[in-house]
Amino acid sequence: MKHVMTDAIIRILLIEDEAFDVRRVQSTVKFFKDQIQIKEVVSNGDDAIELLSAKWDQFDLVIMDLQLAGGVMGEALIRAIKRIAPSIQIIVITKMTVNITDFDFANRLLHAGAFWYCTKYPSDIEDYIYQPTDFVISIFNAYEKRQLEREQRRSERRLLRNVQMMLDRARLLGVSEQMQKLRAQIKQCASTHATVLITGPSGTGKELVATNIHYESNRKLENFVPINCGGIPDDLIESELFGYEKGAFTGAHASKQGLFEVANHGTVFLDEVSELPPPAQVKLLRVIQEGEIEKIGRTEKIRVDVRIVAASNKILFQEVAAGRFREDLYYRLNVVPLVVPALKDRPSDVPVLWEHFMQEMSIDMGIQKPTTDESAFRILQDYPWPGNVRELKNVVQRLLLMRESIVGLDTVREVLAIPTGLSAGGPGTTITFPSASELLSLREIEATVRKKYLIYVRNHSTSDAEAARKLGLAPPNYHRLCKELGLKS
Repeated sequence: MKHVMTDAIIRILLIEDEAFDVRRVQSTVKFFKDQIQIKEVVSNGDDAIELLSAKWDQFDLVIMDLQLAGGVMGEALIRAIKRIAPSIQIIVITKMTVNITDFDFANRLLHAGAFWYCTKYPSDIEDYIYQPTDFVISIFNAYEKRQLEREQRRSERRLLRNVQMMLDRARLLGVSEQMQKLRAQIKQCASTHATVLITGPSGTGKELVATNIHYESNRKLENFVPINCGGIPDDLIESELFGYEKGAFTGAHASKQGLFEVANHGTVFLDEVSELPPPAQVKLLRVIQEGEIEKIGRTEKIRVDVRIVAASNKILFQEVAAGRFREDLYYRLNVVPLVVPALKDRPSDVPVLWEHFMQEMSIDMGIQKPTTDESAFRILQDYPWPGNVRELKNVVQRLLLMRESIVGLDTVREVLAIPTGLSAGGPGTTITFPSASELLSLREIEATVRKKYLIYVRNHSTSDAEAARKLGLAPPNYHRLCKELGLKS
């Protein structure tokens, strides 16, 4: 026999209660003594379990007799060994299969965790336990399988660390009752494959919710593919989502995978799903109902296993009533509804988010994190945050660029464009006049009133278009006014 297979020394634990058979196993592998080493020999299952519990990392393989004189034996011993060290491979030697072919017996051994088994030679054959070539090859094959399993486990551990890093970066911060409830809902729906519809105002973190759903689920090691449906032109949306074949249309010089194919076995996040054009809505409905995509230029359907998480800052059933969104698709998407609350409705979360962004961005910018005065926090919690968490993050960034060591009341008022002597107005409706010694000009008071009323209307509208309509303004004039008042960049 040729000495190949591996440069490593394969370390073996032999479990055998008959000294005669121990010698036969040793004789069978002696031709490969520079590569195969029987490190320990024990005579019963109890001793084997005790030894492996203490030194599981010192063995690559177990060769064991199926029937031992006492203690744990047979399939129970195989399972016990695999519980201690899942990657250790087990080769079974037994007299039980002499002159019989028992497929059920073989299946039970393999199901218990054995790699291979062989029938012991009769006792009048003194040299070998089994045909040497086959026995040694099975040892090398078992060792190779152990190495592959160990590498697979290392890869999985690396992937799981990456998943945990993703979850750490996508943490949903907040101590409010609403956020605690939302986190619990995410864990519940992550354990299922149900389609999820996330709703909430712009800037609240709907993509973070979708990210948490994916990386908390059993699809976490597969792709998470976010798609902004409102950012893809109508004439390209179908080819982006479902792909196309070479030659399907002019310019299709090669086949292209759609994002649903890329996300196969993982999760697709459809942000701004209300912006999908009607033809794409029909195809999306088919994906949800049949698990199939229709690729442009291909007659056969392609099966995909994709979890769909959709999001919208519009109220979808209103879009259905207006004829802009398919009713059947709405009900298919709205299996598990999740609502992300506006920041103004959870003021207790403002300090938590503020300190988090302060810490995170001061490190990124390489500057000392400033201290925020308690009086500033009162203003921050009273402010209505029309841009939600996204606006708060931008405010933090602007403050850090000012390079102040203490963020006080006046600094916050300046960044939020709140004139001195006026409160932030709670939900946007309260105005407190300044003291007689700090009177403001009529223009300043007018700007404050306009800003507060604009914020109030926006907070009670589903979109900027609706807010403009309620204010009696054309959309361009509305956007210009928002910019003048510092509500849009």
